[in-house]
Amino acid sequence: MKTDKLFYRIFLSQPELIAELLPGVPPDCEFEYSAPVVKETEVRLDGLLTPSSGDLSLPLVFLEAQMQSDADFYGRYFAGIFLYLRQYKPNRPWQGLIVIRHRQQDLGSEVPYQLQLDFQVQRLYLEDLLPRTNLSPNLAILRLLILPEEEVGVAAQAILKNPPTDAEFQRRLDLVEAILVNKFPQLSFEEVRQMLDLKEVNFSETRFYQDVLQKGLEQGLERGLERGLEQGLEQGLEQGLEMGLRQGEADLVLRLLQRRCGVLGVDRQDLIRSLNITQLEALGDALLDFKGMADLEAWLKLNRSIS
Repeated sequence: MKTDKLFYRIFLSQPELIAELLPGVPPDCEFEYSAPVVKETEVRLDGLLTPSSGDLSLPLVFLEAQMQSDADFYGRYFAGIFLYLRQYKPNRPWQGLIVIRHRQQDLGSEVPYQLQLDFQVQRLYLEDLLPRTNLSPNLAILRLLILPEEEVGVAAQAILKNPPTDAEFQRRLDLVEAILVNKFPQLSFEEVRQMLDLKEVNFSETRFYQDVLQKGLEQGLERGLERGLEQGLEQGLEQGLEMGLRQGEADLVLRLLQRRCGVLGVDRQDLIRSLNITQLEALGDALLDFKGMADLEAWLKLNRSIS
């Protein structure tokens, strides 16, 4: 599921990738993503892309990423499509797009679905991208998912080189960062920046950073609302916002410290969570230069007394 969401994020962020892989879909066609449940058998479609345009000649796209062998895959995939068509009765043509790691995967018998597989469903085997050169940036992003680890850094740098606009650079950076975090979960933000050879980029603007911060904010707001029932709603909301910002920043700093310095004891985690927003932001900047636990201890002694 984690990998599936990454694929759909790539396709939605770079909608022209659909046109590269499905003949007949125009490059400027935009899609809206959903994951509908087919009620009769509770079959959930992993990805349905619906054209935003009112042009009914543009197809629905049933998108699925399958990275492991699964002998029931084709049966489940086509059952979900036809149950959806029966239930929702769309007035559009449809096409399928399946992203597969390699050709050796066992996805079940193709025989009952051969007509659809030959004419209506496009299969992209990621392994076929490995030897290719001069890939479009979109396909190069997908290629990162299966590149050997030692080749990822150079390939990622090439993707981020000379984008046509700043907005396109930010979209590519967001996807590349998400892939690197998925592929190298032990890396810190600083190590990701070094791998990408990016010295001036503000990683706090990327989705990964903001998702961690948002989670803390939501938890803080929930606690603030609970307090609001006792202390008055306005005061509770104000405290919730403050707590959410602190908790989100603390969660992110602790996550980065764990990567940079190793496992932190409960006492040190509690101490860091007690820091105010200004101190947490300062620690977030300083930890990029930490080499180990000793640097954290020195920072804490300098910036907050430890009893």
